[in-house]
Amino acid sequence: MERASKVWTVPNLLSMVRLAGVPLFLWLVLGPEEDAWALGLLMVSGVTDWADGYLARKLDQRSTLGEILDPVADRLYILAVVVGLALRDIIPWWVALLLPLRDLFLWGLVPFLRMRGYSALPVHFLGKAATFNLLYAFPLLLLGDGDGDLARLAEVFGWAFAFWGIGLYWWAGILYAWQVRKLLRDSDARAPVPDA
Repeated sequence: MERASKVWTVPNLLSMVRLAGVPLFLWLVLGPEEDAWALGLLMVSGVTDWADGYLARKLDQRSTLGEILDPVADRLYILAVVVGLALRDIIPWWVALLLPLRDLFLWGLVPFLRMRGYSALPVHFLGKAATFNLLYAFPLLLLGDGDGDLARLAEVFGWAFAFWGIGLYWWAGILYAWQVRKLLRDSDARAPVPDA
C-alpha cells in the first residue's frame, strides 16, 4: 500500500478518537464542570498521542493523513484547554491568547512555503518539547483549581510547566519562521537569472 493512500490505520484511528475528544473535553469543563472526567480524558489523549506515533513507526503505518491529524489534534487540544480554563477563570486571558497567536503567525507563513513547493516544515524538537510542557501544564492547572495541599502543589507545578511551555512554544515558532526565511532566501538565490 502506498504511504500517501493509507487512511484506515491504527495510528490514524487513534488520532481521530483524540479529535473526537476535543468537544467532549470542552463540554465536561464548561457544562457540568466534571473536572475529574476532563482530567481523565486529557490523560487518555496524552497516551493516545504517544501511542499513535509509536504504532505508526512500529507497524510501518506512517501516512500523509497521520502527519496532518497528529499535530492538528495537539493544537486543538491545547486550544480547547486554554479556552476552557480561561472561561473558568483558571488562567488569565493573556495566556489563552498567546498560544493561538503563535499558531496564527505560523499559518501566515504557509503561503510563502507553498509558493516554493513546500507543504510544511519538519517538526522541530523544540516544538515537541513545548507541546509536552503544555500538555502537562493545563491538566495540573485544572487540578489546581481545587482546595487543599494537592491542589496548591498542582497549581505551582502547572504554572512552571505553563511558563516553560509558552516560552518554548514561541521560541519554536521563531525558529520555524527563521527556517521559512532561510528557505525563501536560498530558493531566491538558486533561481535562474533571466537573459537580458
